[in-house]
Amino acid sequence: MSATADAGTETIGLSEKQRRILAFLEANVDEQTYFKSRLIADELGMSAKEVGTNMTAIAEGDLSISVEKWGYSSSTTWMVTA
Repeated sequence: MSATADAGTETIGLSEKQRRILAFLEANVDEQTYFKSRLIADELGMSAKEVGTNMTAIAEGDLSISVEKWGYSSSTTWMVTA
């Protein structure tokens, strides 16, 4: 089995949930900068808590996008840039 990368993104070490979140963010980063955990969760069939927990690994990873915890207002907001 070989490791694959989406759009040059290294996903080794990420869980399946983290890869799903990352793929969602990569697909939408050109159209949107700020993402709420609960809205990501709704799109991916997860809870907001699952998204928030897994976003930390994505934010700390050396990936094709940059993720920063931005604020909290009815759900954690993440600033995502390519």
